[in-house]
Amino acid sequence: MAEPLVPSTGLAVVHLFLRVPPTADRAGIEAAVKAAEADGVQVVPVAVLGHKADLALMALAEDVWRLRTLQTAVVATGLELVDSYVSFTELSEYAQGLPEAMASARLNPVLPPEGKPAWCFYPMSKRRDPGQNWYALPYDDRKALMHEHGASGRKFAGRVLQVVTGSTGVDDFEWGVTLFAQKPDDLKEVVYTMRFDTASTEYAEFGPFVTGAVGTLGEVLDAVGLTA
Repeated sequence: MAEPLVPSTGLAVVHLFLRVPPTADRAGIEAAVKAAEADGVQVVPVAVLGHKADLALMALAEDVWRLRTLQTAVVATGLELVDSYVSFTELSEYAQGLPEAMASARLNPVLPPEGKPAWCFYPMSKRRDPGQNWYALPYDDRKALMHEHGASGRKFAGRVLQVVTGSTGVDDFEWGVTLFAQKPDDLKEVVYTMRFDTASTEYAEFGPFVTGAVGTLGEVLDAVGLTA
């Protein structure tokens, strides 16, 4: 076994977006996920809506090698990996001084949350354009804008859980945003509401959105056509 490869704080995260051919091995998928979970990996299965993928697996672990092992195992079952995203849980530089319980929930989230089966994922970055360069703003200005942004998100407390993971230097955008919500239109409402914040209207760039429904692995595999 390779030596563990772990972040200094928090968890490594991978979103695997998969196409499901009729020849995929359901029993093999179930065994791969079960083995990962037994090895300390959190796996969130999602039945994806639309053409971008059939199935998503959001996986979190302390050790990058465990995520790679899961990826290898699910691809070996015949699933086609059509996209992915790599990131790490983090505590934002604008969120220093949070109570310990809140900081721990961001660095070590327990997923999926109860009662929030609606799901979406999107990557995002901050603009670095002339006149709209987030990184040229003074820290205090950035902090004030992010506090405004956070206040908008807190209006959805209890309805939506937002998991923001950092990906600067490890994937194409700077953050990955995963939303879990009570109702599917909660996803639309929270993203729309937060788009009016200056941190978003002036400085945010968004990648593609992927939407689906969180369920047990059995429910998700049934939904994508891999019946027992």
